[in-house]
Amino acid sequence: MTDTQTATGTVTLDEARPVVTMTGISIGFPGVKALDGVDFRLFPGEVHALMGENGAGKSTLIKALTGVYQVDAGTVEVDGAPVTFTGPAQAQAAGISTVYQEVNLCDNLSVAENIMLGHEVRRFGVVDWPATRRAAREHLRTLDLDLDPRSQLSSHSLAVQQLVAISRAMVVDARVLVLDEPTSSLDADEVARLFDVVRGLRDRGVAILFVSHFLEQVYALSDRMTVLRNGTLVGEYRTADLPRVELVQKMIGRSLEVLERLEESPKPVIAARDDTRPYLQALGLGRKGSIEPFDLDVYAGEVVGLAGLLGSGRTELARLLYGADHADRGEVRVEGKPVRLRTPRAALGHKIVYSSESRKTEGIIADLTVRENIVLGLQAERGWLRRVPRRKADEVVATYVEALGIRPANPDAMAGNLSGGNQQKVLLARWLATQPRLLLLDEPTRGIDVGAKAEIQRLVADLAAQGMAVVFISAELEEVLRLSHRIAVLRDRRKVAELVNTDDVTTDDVVDLIASAVPADALADGPGAGGTAATTADVVTTEDVDVLRKGDRA
Repeated sequence: MTDTQTATGTVTLDEARPVVTMTGISIGFPGVKALDGVDFRLFPGEVHALMGENGAGKSTLIKALTGVYQVDAGTVEVDGAPVTFTGPAQAQAAGISTVYQEVNLCDNLSVAENIMLGHEVRRFGVVDWPATRRAAREHLRTLDLDLDPRSQLSSHSLAVQQLVAISRAMVVDARVLVLDEPTSSLDADEVARLFDVVRGLRDRGVAILFVSHFLEQVYALSDRMTVLRNGTLVGEYRTADLPRVELVQKMIGRSLEVLERLEESPKPVIAARDDTRPYLQALGLGRKGSIEPFDLDVYAGEVVGLAGLLGSGRTELARLLYGADHADRGEVRVEGKPVRLRTPRAALGHKIVYSSESRKTEGIIADLTVRENIVLGLQAERGWLRRVPRRKADEVVATYVEALGIRPANPDAMAGNLSGGNQQKVLLARWLATQPRLLLLDEPTRGIDVGAKAEIQRLVADLAAQGMAVVFISAELEEVLRLSHRIAVLRDRRKVAELVNTDDVTTDDVVDLIASAVPADALADGPGAGGTAATTADVVTTEDVDVLRKGDRA
């Protein structure tokens, strides 16, 4: 046995030579240091999880390994020999194959054609299709997959297509298999089948790099893990030696620098409300493959925070409330009356608006002016045949440019030329101009500077104080605690807990709930339980948090 010193301690590993060693890897983009001196090792016959929040550097490290990105500093070794890949083809030739979240196959071709694409059996320069199908069948058999190689890929489920993609990756006799979020769209049975295949490959000596935001899956499958945060190495650990709570803490950090520099503010005062009628009520609302059924009440004058790691279902929940995605179960009530929110325009008709986390792709239209971007929400509300009068548009734009401090204060400036913080303000102005009753904010402070972050936080607090209902999503737990009256906790696309944000609730309490292995229905018969255990989590107190802590550490 050998001991290896990492950024946070000592990890004991079996004596073996890594198949991949990455040392001091640094990669930068304009204004961004994506990776800064990161070390990474991958051993044969193991499943190694690469963990970290959004922006931690996971994708960049994978792309450095597979030749998509060139490194600015550091070395990559395969079987102890230095390598420099100038593209994915060279990495694949060295035995490194990747299966991405989005299956990169041709669904109009057969299973055999997909598996053997580029590696068909040929005789005299012509593809021998019977031999090619036999070869495909053998590759499927090595993974214990009983599929007809002649069947069209599109006739199979997404889970089976993932398995075909793995089979295709192994055609080149890969020694390293990178699985990037392979389970994001699979149900429990499909995940189990995929894991059986992955374990079989591991037992054959293949080194498997596994990326997932599902903590339960990571602990069920991986042997070791490497944790990244903000482009730097936190550490390398045996999975069995790292409790879930500690993993989450290492991923998000004990404190976030940007929030330490913000002025401390007291927790929000619980809003006065009529407990018999929330403004919006979700009852058993869910969508297969997206988020499990959940209950959620949102009252006028309060901020409900959604806490959880990336991939936990926060955005999926918000999109169901907005009608951007269609729920296939449950119902939504607005002011006590059932409503059908099948489109964003239907939600807008009920004064519900949504500010997407994808500011550049689903929010700001860079080629339009600030004025045009702000007026878009009003125009959508009126319908495209009834133009917003120019005088009204000018008044609305002037009001929100001044109220939100949008800079430059020129409504004719191109929105794409504004800073990230000012683009976020323009997006907020667009929806505030519609006079909403419920504002769904998905990562409104991501990627903006400290000053803009503080201004947006104050704006959210002011809107709630004026009676608006707000659902607030942020990966930064301190921000969620600073603004929220109540917090719904999500994990693995399921609402697992809900707590009132009293003065004694801390980030550690929320981390414990995110990481806890105790299922929500385990407390369904206890105090404060609401709804059925199958569709809702408990409203917990700080005493319940202590119970969950003990259960996780047992």
